[in-house]
Amino acid sequence: MAGPVRWFHESQRLRLACWAWGDEAAPPLLLLHGGRDHARSWDRIAGAFAADHYVVAPDLRGHGDSDWSPGGDYPVSGNAIDLIALTERLRGPARVICHSFGGQVAFLAAGAWPERFASIVAVEARVPAPEETPPPMTPARFREYAEGRRALERRGPRVYPDVESAARRMGEANPRLSPAQARRLAAHGVREADGGYVWKFDNWARHGARRDDFTHDEMRAFLAAVACPVLLVVGGEAGAKRGMARLADGFPRARATVVEGAGHWVQHDAPDELVALARAHFAG
Repeated sequence: MAGPVRWFHESQRLRLACWAWGDEAAPPLLLLHGGRDHARSWDRIAGAFAADHYVVAPDLRGHGDSDWSPGGDYPVSGNAIDLIALTERLRGPARVICHSFGGQVAFLAAGAWPERFASIVAVEARVPAPEETPPPMTPARFREYAEGRRALERRGPRVYPDVESAARRMGEANPRLSPAQARRLAAHGVREADGGYVWKFDNWARHGARRDDFTHDEMRAFLAAVACPVLLVVGGEAGAKRGMARLADGFPRARATVVEGAGHWVQHDAPDELVALARAHFAG
């Protein structure tokens, strides 16, 4: 299979990268990565669908080869607007496979623009839990929040002496990766810097640096507005399983399944099973 083609589009004054496989005339399939990841993390899944889909995997803002937000703001809403801008370039409603934070982005966009989406497979996705709803903003809380943001200005990225060192770090984060998998993911996930290599993602895009702009109750309203069928896929050895039933109940048309032996990155730990699940869901 030929390698993907990279192209760019603009959203909210940002230049965002996309990687595409297959024929543009085929049904569109969007692959949305999670936080601190990149579009090429989907290479194996994209290859499995490229023969009968136009597969497009964007680098979310602040990740991969996409622009960083000048103010360091990466809310769910901004990413959802980027996703809607991308769907305007596609021919018809899109199928989606999304992971982790990418799932929250897809749910928000599909709830507000249900006509743009044909079907969703969400891997290890989550939304804010009721207990995660922040208390009202006060002067003291805002000061704490602002000081945390300003501390990021003094935080530099970790520098790895070579790609192999970055690959070893990926293996530590997910021991299920083979050395070859970790090397390939790291090669696409780092860029050269003084003294070696750093991850491409903006440190300000980390969850701890991001203030989610939708509460649990607000997100539930978006889930209820998603018109297309949704398959929730959870790794049997990952933590998201605890809230799976509660999340599935929020959609009009959703079901959930567990992939045993997989962790948070089901697309790496059990790619063939994920492809089979997605194909069956799309066909149904």
